Amino acid sequence: MAYIQLEPLNEGFLSRISDLLLCRWTCRHCCQKCYECSCCQSSEDEVEILGPFPAQTPPWLMSNRNEDKNGDSDHTASEAPPTPQDNSPDQRRSSSDTSKSAYSLTRRISSLESRRPSSPLIDIKPIEFGIIGSKKEIIQPSVLRKTYTPDDYFRKFEPRLYSLDSNSDDMDSLTDEEILSKYQLGMLHFSTQYDLLHNYLTVRVIEARDLPPPISYDGSRQDMAHSNPYVKICLLPDQKNSKQTGVKRKTQNPVFEERYTFEIPFLEAQRRTLLLTIVDFDKFSRHCVIGKVSVPLSEVDLVKGGHWWKALVPSSQNEVELGELLLSLNYLPSAGRLNVDVIRAKQLLQTDMSQGSDPFVKIQLVHGLKLVKTKKTSFMRGTIDPFYNESFSFKVPQEELENASLVFTVYGHNMKSSNDFIGRIVIGQYSSGSSESNHWRRMLNTHRTAVEQWHSLRSRAECDRVSPASLEVT
Repeated sequence: MAYIQLEPLNEGFLSRISDLLLCRWTCRHCCQKCYECSCCQSSEDEVEILGPFPAQTPPWLMSNRNEDKNGDSDHTASEAPPTPQDNSPDQRRSSSDTSKSAYSLTRRISSLESRRPSSPLIDIKPIEFGIIGSKKEIIQPSVLRKTYTPDDYFRKFEPRLYSLDSNSDDMDSLTDEEILSKYQLGMLHFSTQYDLLHNYLTVRVIEARDLPPPISYDGSRQDMAHSNPYVKICLLPDQKNSKQTGVKRKTQNPVFEERYTFEIPFLEAQRRTLLLTIVDFDKFSRHCVIGKVSVPLSEVDLVKGGHWWKALVPSSQNEVELGELLLSLNYLPSAGRLNVDVIRAKQLLQTDMSQGSDPFVKIQLVHGLKLVKTKKTSFMRGTIDPFYNESFSFKVPQEELENASLVFTVYGHNMKSSNDFIGRIVIGQYSSGSSESNHWRRMLNTHRTAVEQWHSLRSRAECDRVSPASLEVT
């Protein structure tokens, strides 16, 4: 048969005619059998990539063999590389089936290899494929996790957050005898009882025993004088409505025998924690906390009540709070008047051992660094929770308002000597803290409207350190 050169336009049509006339296993390029033709032979690179197959097909691939045959039936014979050993039709058919099954297995493996992800964290198919061999091998990622040395691990922790504290869980595991022998702060005797009829909780502070002697302020030596203890009672987390016993003079075994009531619903009382703090009264230095006892009220029978002896544990609060002061500020721009209302104070530091305190408040207006005006309230006898409800007015032009400061100082009245300092705050240009600055800012933004706010009293040294206006007053 002579081969005729065809035009490019008719080459596609004639190639389809030649495929129909020639045998399906005959190459239309060289007219030879495909297994003898060099055009259709698999290259050595392809054989190396596919690799040798196991002697027996794995069971998990046998179930998909029929699916692969059906899926590959539409492929032409030129896609599967045949290897017949005989020219008979039956042998060629069996050879075709063998080559198709081998090609199906090859295609299955190559498809699995193509789907192998770059990271073995998500896809676990490569791990399942490891069961083809006679021995299972567990495949683990090697460079996916960072290894930490002990130094790197413990460097993340802050030791101050894990230091021993009286509020730690270790205190719950100790008995009262172990706490007493460990800290040697003495014991406190008290009782609780809830009245369902009137909805109030009664706390009775009875006595304390074996309190430690006081320590001098500088800590260099131990003061051999006796303590002057008293007890503060509050229901956590609200420490505002606290109570306080009287001071017992020069004793390490004080007897209080005082009762205090808290008006609180029964369900709310069960969510609170009773905190009893024993404080050493020191008029000339500062009041120091001796120890404390905390009792979650959910763990006791409030209706039945009971008495307890509890060992005192150290408190993280070494100094006693000085008290709180409720103030109201109002500015009238048209009149140029700054109105100040001293409403009340509560839980002030006790300055008199026998009758509490006789507190009063001194209000001083400072313009820039110059003292302009001083006024003061009347003093309330024998109380640490005084009610004043007294108003004062200062003339401050609007252009001078931003340079003004108000210094509030609480004293305990003393007829025999100088008045006892209790606490101080500064509100205005040179405020003594963020709470005071916020109160002043609210007043400037709302003229002709009274603005009330509670303030925690600060020590004289703290105010002098942060407010120049505090240094200008006595």
